[in-house]
Amino acid sequence: MTNSPLIQHNTRTALAARDILSFKRRTAIGALVLALLLGVGMLGRAPAALAEEQGSPAAPAVTAVATRVNINTADAQTLAAKLKGVGETRAAEIVRYREAYGPFSSADELVEVKGIGNSTLDMNREVITLE
Repeated sequence: MTNSPLIQHNTRTALAARDILSFKRRTAIGALVLALLLGVGMLGRAPAALAEEQGSPAAPAVTAVATRVNINTADAQTLAAKLKGVGETRAAEIVRYREAYGPFSSADELVEVKGIGNSTLDMNREVITLE
């Protein structure tokens, strides 16, 4: 297994710090060099990794609107791609149900479809629209 460049860089920094601290004389210069090495190590890290550590997103979050799916108009392939726990067979059942009984009046009505249970509905409630 190959280590990522970030892991390799951090490993080299840790080894250099160990070498500096292993000298018999731990002087202020050694401490300064160690601080510089650690600082350079932080500067060399990817912005996304630093942002993740600090708890702020590196890039704007993707809005939930982009991942929503309209269960009254989407075809089986779209339903299978966007709904968790829904494969091609269950997606085809959703389309068949919709064609037989008309558009869904609420997301809760999905549990009437063969193969769709409450747990599947709960996993997907955030992305389901009826518009």
